[in-house]
Amino acid sequence: MSSRKFFVGGNWKMNGDKKSLGDLITTLNTASLNDETEVVCGAPTVYLDFARSNLDARMGVAAQNCYKVAKGAFTGEISPVMIKDCGVEWVILGHSERRHVFGESDELIGQKVAHALESGLGVIACIGEKLEEREAGTTEEVVYAQTQAIAVVVVDNVKDWSKVVLAYEPVWAIGTGKTASPEQAQEVHEKLREWMRVNVSEAVADSVRIIYGGSVTGANCKELGSQNDVDGFLVGGASLKPEFVDIINARA
Repeated sequence: MSSRKFFVGGNWKMNGDKKSLGDLITTLNTASLNDETEVVCGAPTVYLDFARSNLDARMGVAAQNCYKVAKGAFTGEISPVMIKDCGVEWVILGHSERRHVFGESDELIGQKVAHALESGLGVIACIGEKLEEREAGTTEEVVYAQTQAIAVVVVDNVKDWSKVVLAYEPVWAIGTGKTASPEQAQEVHEKLREWMRVNVSEAVADSVRIIYGGSVTGANCKELGSQNDVDGFLVGGASLKPEFVDIINARA
């Protein structure tokens, strides 16, 4: 197993209220969690302050999106500066729902990643192919292009990969109940790491954490987490349930 610290993110998406999220936070705060796993919970924008104020300090909080500039006439958007003002240190960018529901391009996601990193936020940067792309045999082509758009801005603007977590999320496995097999996940993660080795550097390839997302549950997390190049998870629906504790402890 690699020396990269296991990372589990929970993406609460557009779910919950203060009552239900408060109950979830209490569950997490009182649970026995593996000290060797870094945990970050992605809260809805209106609950960032609430989550950061109530979640135990051993766990991080992430915004689920941000814009590419610090301020301005961008109704409904939030900036990294605002996120940090809530005491929050992470942001999820490039999630498939941002790409395919809201039409965000690879270029825009790259710009967002660059600005978030320059502002001092950690970034969970998401990539992944749709079902028709996998069936057409273009998985590698798609995820390499998405990774390139992220990598180029980090290399050119920030040069610091320590605050980047790359999340491979096959779109066909998100919220569908379908999960990439451990072998499928490992294959893509291994190829992504090799891409980083060739296109960025040996050191970054060895150190960057590549996590898997797509219908991760308490039942499948241990087998997925046992793969050599799977460094953790980005969890959707199951992160709102008590089984999230089991996922955090997948390598305990």
